[in-house]
Amino acid sequence: MTLMDETTRGRALERLRTLVGMESPSRDVTASRAITDVLAGWFETAGATVERVPAEAGVHLVMEVAGAGARAQEAPLLLIGHSDTVWPRGTLDGDVPWVEVGDTVRGPGVYDMKSGLVIMLAAIELLQGRSHRPVRIVVTCDEEVGSPTSKNLLRQVVEGVDGAIGFESPHPDGALKVGRRGSTRVRIDVTGRAAHAALDPGRGVSAIDELVDQLLAIRGIIARASEDVEVLCNSGTISGGTRANVVAAHAEAELGLRFIDADSEHRVLTVLDGLTPVREGAVVTVETLSHRPAWLASAADRALLERVAAAGAPLGLHVTGRPAAGAGDTNLVGSLGVPTVDGFGPLGGGAHAASEHILLHTLYERVELLAAVLG
Repeated sequence: MTLMDETTRGRALERLRTLVGMESPSRDVTASRAITDVLAGWFETAGATVERVPAEAGVHLVMEVAGAGARAQEAPLLLIGHSDTVWPRGTLDGDVPWVEVGDTVRGPGVYDMKSGLVIMLAAIELLQGRSHRPVRIVVTCDEEVGSPTSKNLLRQVVEGVDGAIGFESPHPDGALKVGRRGSTRVRIDVTGRAAHAALDPGRGVSAIDELVDQLLAIRGIIARASEDVEVLCNSGTISGGTRANVVAAHAEAELGLRFIDADSEHRVLTVLDGLTPVREGAVVTVETLSHRPAWLASAADRALLERVAAAGAPLGLHVTGRPAAGAGDTNLVGSLGVPTVDGFGPLGGGAHAASEHILLHTLYERVELLAAVLG
């Protein structure tokens, strides 16, 4: 395997600078079209066939790179990335400018996860003229907001693949992510009946009191489920009512739930869907705002990790992996039973923060590692 030289490293850095310079916040369709046009052009030049998939949130990309040589007839390996970021337009001119200082590169989206897109492209270019397996690549445009328009696409692109690699950031020590907690956001909405709190309190039905009782019940549900396997529940927002002398007619809360396995996830969500009012006259509804299923690492996932580690050994790279708390597109892919690893991006830190950065030498290491896995 030919390792990256000064020219290929310089090209990778320049492409990263270009992508970070193209601010692409989630649901900005114009920005999504612009960055996917650039990515499509680069991958087409590298030999990929490119399909643009328009969506309400922007444009997804599905790309195929034919295999070559002795590995040409193998099943493809799926590479998973996203082009959207949490940063609004104008961030580059504000709190998070592009900065290069030694081995550190800073900028909005540089870590999460435009560097991952560069790794995919540079590795494919390293393989040109060599024997390698087929590669399928999907780049979604709405991962940062829960992938509302790309879930069905992800279900489609896993058909026939041998495994999948996600290009989100790794653990802080560089370990890959094998297994991810499921992440579900729900809104508990309560409708009551307004009344004067002193003159006619018996006519009112307090939505706030009902919501408090429901949240206490949910706390008990989570506690019972956690006796078997830990379930996390965070009350993110609570709102309701108008003033102290009016019985509240409406209240709501948004909860963030995290699950290690599909069984606890199913049991808890089923109970939440069946919540009933405690007091007569109240109406309780539960809405799922976003859902990424739990991905509990399987033997097949660990076998893929071992294959990646074996490819890295001749390069002097020690590859390890373990479960992660955060969720991403690989939650769905892994939960479908496709052998999956994630965290193939470079080392760095500060995702979603003004300190977002990568360590440049690890980007080059990931390129060489990916080329070794595919070749």
